[in-house]
Amino acid sequence: MGAAETIDVDVTLRALADGNRRAILRVIRSGPQPVGAVAQAVGLSQQTTSHHLRTLEKAGLATVSTDRTRRLYALNTDGLAAVRSYLDDFWPGRLAALKTAVEQREDEQHG
Repeated sequence: MGAAETIDVDVTLRALADGNRRAILRVIRSGPQPVGAVAQAVGLSQQTTSHHLRTLEKAGLATVSTDRTRRLYALNTDGLAAVRSYLDDFWPGRLAALKTAVEQREDEQHG
């Protein structure tokens, strides 16, 4: 079983619901960043940023590594892949329903 398959999508979606966390993800997607740099980039205190980073890590959206005494946070695409997989399950059914509705409407207009 892959890492994306072990991620709790509900936890991940709750983490993504917060705008500050989404802003943090935009910062760390460019590569590993220390908390101070992330905090400065998003305009939050280091304490608040650390809290959000821990939440993102628990949700499978961030990874942490150490560089001497610094903790570096980076985007974990496995969390995003799990959410995408979850959302992708909705598209075939929705597209089929849309197709049926359009066809019914055409039949009503021409029938």
